[in-house]
Amino acid sequence: MEDHSNFAANKEPLLPKEVNGNCPGCNTAYLREPGGRPPKLVLLAVGLLSLLNALPLTSVYPFLYFMIHDFHIAKSNDSVGYYVGLVGSSCMVGRFLTAAFWGVIADRYGRKLVIYIGVISIIIFNFLFGLSTNFWMALASRFFLGVFNGMMVSIQAYASEICSHEHQPFVFSVISTTWGIGLVIGPSLGGYLSQPAIKYPKLFTNPIFERFPYALPCLFISVYAVSLLAITSQMPETVHKHSHKVDEDCISMCKDETMKDEIRKDGVLDSADASVDKDTPQLEHKIVMHEQKNYMPHKSLYKNWGLIASIAIYCIWSMHDVAYIEIFSLWAVSPQRTGGLSLTSSGVGKVLAISGVCVLFFQMVLFPPVSNFLGPIGVARGASMLSIPLLAAYPYISTLNVSWSWAAIIIASILKSALSVAVYTAAYLLMNNSVTQDQRGAANGLSMSAMSISVAVGPAGGGALFAWSQTRLDAAFLPGEQIVFFFVGMLALVTCIATFEPFLPQSVNKQIVEPHQSAQDRTAEPLQSTQDRTAEPLLL
Repeated sequence: MEDHSNFAANKEPLLPKEVNGNCPGCNTAYLREPGGRPPKLVLLAVGLLSLLNALPLTSVYPFLYFMIHDFHIAKSNDSVGYYVGLVGSSCMVGRFLTAAFWGVIADRYGRKLVIYIGVISIIIFNFLFGLSTNFWMALASRFFLGVFNGMMVSIQAYASEICSHEHQPFVFSVISTTWGIGLVIGPSLGGYLSQPAIKYPKLFTNPIFERFPYALPCLFISVYAVSLLAITSQMPETVHKHSHKVDEDCISMCKDETMKDEIRKDGVLDSADASVDKDTPQLEHKIVMHEQKNYMPHKSLYKNWGLIASIAIYCIWSMHDVAYIEIFSLWAVSPQRTGGLSLTSSGVGKVLAISGVCVLFFQMVLFPPVSNFLGPIGVARGASMLSIPLLAAYPYISTLNVSWSWAAIIIASILKSALSVAVYTAAYLLMNNSVTQDQRGAANGLSMSAMSISVAVGPAGGGALFAWSQTRLDAAFLPGEQIVFFFVGMLALVTCIATFEPFLPQSVNKQIVEPHQSAQDRTAEPLQSTQDRTAEPLLL
């Protein structure tokens, strides 16, 4: 049996056998048949790429204040935060401007191309950011990192195309989990590896580390990105790329004269189909493709209400979650006399680290069967609903003694993190269920652009809300932090309400039947199973 343990050494495609040499999408279509499991090494590659995508976003925050201060662009220490905000948000601005574009490119030219460009953009622009010697260089490098990195758009579409519907919750759990790990590891890398000449003078004696004190964490991430180029090259493409040559023998099998003319015009059938038995599922697959294209109308994404509603849920929850993260950090370190917990920054880090480990277990072990049982709508509805009473209990944790408050905040943080990631993963499933494969990249790009706005608004709104709460500590109605968690809970309530009809069509709970699935349903015998079609197991 061939050894698949080394991506770089394996020059053969990751899929063991081609079904239709002319089309990579057809070669991977059997992975989406009922019971089809994702190839293990492909799944590993998806997780590593998701981790890579998260690292540059958060690794800069521990040292960004000091970097801006070293640029001497701020007239006072009080104005440093203004420039920090500009650099920190520039990446999301770039992503907002181009995420939809990269989604269209992924649909038209393939998922791998967009992933390649995303990895290369991290290699180049993330390292340039570490070498920045002035504010404008730092701002430009972060902005272009957001502009050229559409990797996550393509990964989310790709994840739904490498396995059957029942295994998608697990695949998206891998993406959510590795993304979450990246959000934890990123700040650690930035904190430990920045200014190495000062922190570790015996190890880093080269003057280059004094001239570029923030280059090391960026270099570390860029080297990691370089290592993933070899893995990306071995990933199978999933987008259909059919020839536009039309064979008259194939067209003659169509009973509808109008369809014959339209097939000649559109070039849906391959000339290779002339040699195919006219009763085989492969020819049936071609006809069904044309039927879906012309008689199951190709909706504009902006007219696809199921997609728009799913994106709205995703954006509302994103705003809720980033506002919660901002408020939680402020509340946890604020003094107990104002309703806080009086934790240190390291104490907050410990709480979040424990929560991250527990969420990893939840996502990989518990979420997939729960999602298959309830469906993504049920998961999003239940998790957002449970978040409301949980958030309402937060202000009362500060009234407990030290031991009980530590236990309570850890339990509450674990539950809130698990519920939050569950809604995110369910939203990914809903968005991908709302469109067919050839629109999946554009749909994820649209959602990423919209989410970028929510991520920008959430922290600002959360910070302003917390500051306002400190002015009403003695209010008769919802004093202090109670009003903060009340409003955050209201966003969770809005998310929950949005999962009901008529806002969210219940049809998005299941994936749209693709053309090859329709062909399979029409044939007297099922398409050949994955096990029969392959000479060896997929990527053990």
